[in-house]
Amino acid sequence: MHWDRLFEDLEGQLASEWEAERAALDAESERLRIARLDLRARLRMLCAAGAEVTVDLADARRVPVTLRSLGADWIAATSRVATGSAPAATLLIPHDAITGIALDHGLLLDSLDERPGHDLALRERMTLGFVLRDLARRRAAVRLSLRIGDDLHGTIDRAAADHLDLALHDAGDARRAASVHGFRVIPFSALVAVRTLGDHMV
Repeated sequence: MHWDRLFEDLEGQLASEWEAERAALDAESERLRIARLDLRARLRMLCAAGAEVTVDLADARRVPVTLRSLGADWIAATSRVATGSAPAATLLIPHDAITGIALDHGLLLDSLDERPGHDLALRERMTLGFVLRDLARRRAAVRLSLRIGDDLHGTIDRAAADHLDLALHDAGDARRAASVHGFRVIPFSALVAVRTLGDHMV
């Protein structure tokens, strides 16, 4: 009986040591995985979940949105606060215009779960310039928020490699020669958000 108890004690100690070693390895593996996790992967998870968050922008605005799509260098979101009777807007936000994202703790933890073997969707390969060229083709009225200065209303006439041409007109007006009161060339690097009406979803 003495030997049986001794062996049982030894087996218990060995099992505890193995369990502690496995837990330490799992914790280290998780730390290494998170160390390799980039913001893009977390945005992918948040967009896939249709997360409701508040995005802090480079012009110091805080915008409550529902995340919809992830592109190569942008995210698309729907505004959650419609002003007056105006419909919710779709926002295209360049990644480098995001200064922070406020979200609840559950979403924060969910965004850490990377999908193994995720293949890039075609949408995720679309650059901001590609999407802006489509808006120009559709003649969609937009409101541009810039890092410095007031918002601009108008229609994108063309989008080049790193900038766009905007025909300025009042919000709600169509782009007609009589409505246009100026033109601006806007570098993509100056953009904080591009807003369109909800029917121009990306």
